[in-house]
Amino acid sequence: MSNVALKIVAGCLGWVFLANGNCLAQELAFEKVVLDPQIGKVCYAVTSADVDGDSRLDAVAISEREAFWFRNPDWKKHTMISDAVPTDHVCIVPADIDRDGKVDFAFGAGWPRNGGTLHWMRRGNTLNDPWQVHSIAAEAWTHRMRMADVLGQGRDQLIVTPLNATTGNGIRLLAFPIPDNPTNEAWKPIVVDGSLNRAHNHWHIADGTNPEETLVASQEGLTRITRNEKSFSLQRISAGAESEVPAQRGAGEVKNGKLGGRQLLATIEPMHGNQVVVYVGEKIDNNMKRVVLDDTFKQGHAIWCADLDGDGRDEVIAAHREKKAAGESPAVYLYRSQDAEGQNWIRQMLDQPVACEDIHCADFDGDGRIDILTGGRATHDVNLYLNRTTDKTK
Repeated sequence: MSNVALKIVAGCLGWVFLANGNCLAQELAFEKVVLDPQIGKVCYAVTSADVDGDSRLDAVAISEREAFWFRNPDWKKHTMISDAVPTDHVCIVPADIDRDGKVDFAFGAGWPRNGGTLHWMRRGNTLNDPWQVHSIAAEAWTHRMRMADVLGQGRDQLIVTPLNATTGNGIRLLAFPIPDNPTNEAWKPIVVDGSLNRAHNHWHIADGTNPEETLVASQEGLTRITRNEKSFSLQRISAGAESEVPAQRGAGEVKNGKLGGRQLLATIEPMHGNQVVVYVGEKIDNNMKRVVLDDTFKQGHAIWCADLDGDGRDEVIAAHREKKAAGESPAVYLYRSQDAEGQNWIRQMLDQPVACEDIHCADFDGDGRIDILTGGRATHDVNLYLNRTTDKTK
């Protein structure tokens, strides 16, 4: 590695060891629960929602042709849909779309060349029945979606990122306000921006602002999009990875978090890239300090920020989905800052081999600690890592 602010420690699912074999700490300890060892050819996305209304978060995952939820706490798998829309399913997000007090899901299908169809589904007569699927729209290369109120309307819109542009100078980053009658009324999109290319993922800054702001990881790097009255403005946070080859520059993943009182952004650079990168600063802008945590990934494809040990500073969870050049299997790693400025970090392996396509973090078992949900590509698996770390605040 070169110019990487990282100290590597070995360890898996809890124990952390120094190079001499001495135990550093029994911190960041996890209990692995295999929810599905073979969900399909690919687990494209994972998320969480209280599907059965028992006030506990259930795990949700999609394969190329099916959508499942796993009931908390026995983690029994339930099929929501199977072969109901064009393959492949590529993204999913929970929301109460029809306002009946029960969770629904919006999802994208037809990846990558079957039309980029957008749908939403609501439950059947019982939770054991197939869910009812309704059409939203079609947008070629639909790749990621999230719920956020970027328009300042007081209710979240469905925000959709296509990967590649089909018209104009860039992809159409779309906001779909939810109609009063989402089953029968047309979903009419508003174009948030049309200038970015190879936009692999986006995230929303949930800091109480209204409208919410958007972070986009694209070929241009890391961009912050803010609504000002009736228009949107763009601020480039970073150009990301640098290269003369367009496909090898910019960023591919982004999440935000906190490092004590400082702002933290975490990225994979470039798209499907080798670098795990953080940006640290007093506020989210182009003055943030860029720190490369790792440059050994192959096909880096998932990242998250979460305070796993309760010390008030978020850790970074990141994964790659292909073997490294040295033959090391794909894995999920945890990165912990060793200083308040986020300049020195320790890496701990969470699990291997896991060819991770997506990561989602939430408190699944209600113990106040953040757990980790992963979905695999070449490993085809869905795993839940229950956090057993000792809270540093206690």
